[in-house]
Amino acid sequence: MAEIDFNTLELSELKKLEKEVAKAIASFEDRKKAEAIAALEERAKEFGFKLEELTGVVTSKKRAPSEAKYAHPEKPSITWSGRGRKPQWIADGLAAGKTLEDFAI
Repeated sequence: MAEIDFNTLELSELKKLEKEVAKAIASFEDRKKAEAIAALEERAKEFGFKLEELTGVVTSKKRAPSEAKYAHPEKPSITWSGRGRKPQWIADGLAAGKTLEDFAI
């Protein structure tokens, strides 16, 4: 690895370097944690269990998709669950004086 003379760097360069190092450390820790979890899940599987059964902690953050509550008036296959950012067609409809009930399925 190349030597860095910190005394020759400007403050902005030092702050940028600090942010890059913090990101690298966080990324490294995340990778190591993922590797540890994978190893523990594999070991639990060898005993016929899932890791979450043994620890009570769910390791995956998968969430079931929400049911659609609103549909595009001209293209009913385009839907929105009501969660997250409003789609443009909803925003346009609301700006035109419609209500969310006008789009309800």
